[in-house]
Amino acid sequence: MSRMRAFYLAYSIYPQAVGKLEELPVFNIPWGHNIAIFEGVKSLEERLWYANMVIQEGWSRNALIDSIKIKTYQRHGKAITNFHDRLPSPHSKLAHDTLKDPYNFDFLELAREHIEKDLEDRLLAHVEKFLCALGQGFSFVGRQVNLVVDKKDFYIDLLFYHLNLRCFVAIELKAVDFKPEFAGKMNF
Repeated sequence: MSRMRAFYLAYSIYPQAVGKLEELPVFNIPWGHNIAIFEGVKSLEERLWYANMVIQEGWSRNALIDSIKIKTYQRHGKAITNFHDRLPSPHSKLAHDTLKDPYNFDFLELAREHIEKDLEDRLLAHVEKFLCALGQGFSFVGRQVNLVVDKKDFYIDLLFYHLNLRCFVAIELKAVDFKPEFAGKMNF
């Protein structure tokens, strides 16, 4: 009974016309998900965002709880990219909003000091969890994928295909703090 009251209090302040409350995303997700949201999230905007993500991404309750714990809302769409320079307007926004920063790979349980190969090996050993951390739409293509540019060999650490963006996503792993030169500009 106390959770029902808390649910009412959480959403009673939402400015919604009478008879349209069912349009709120919280009414389209399971009760257990709602409990996780209103017990773990304070702001109304953030609660509605998580409810919408449950619908869009098909998150299980455990995936939702993990997302709340790692503060996915605050990180969503904050990755450093060159999408606005390289892609036309609607595509650059979609690509940017798809990414988040930083990614949380605590499930890898790496030693404090590790090399990029250790990171790559552990990610692939936990590929299902890794794909869940990336978000919906990613498909694994390969590791150490050879790319030839101007007759020079380069190797992409991890290569994915994003189904919604309809493009490849190359991931260059670094086991050190980010440096601006890592973002580099590629001219093809």
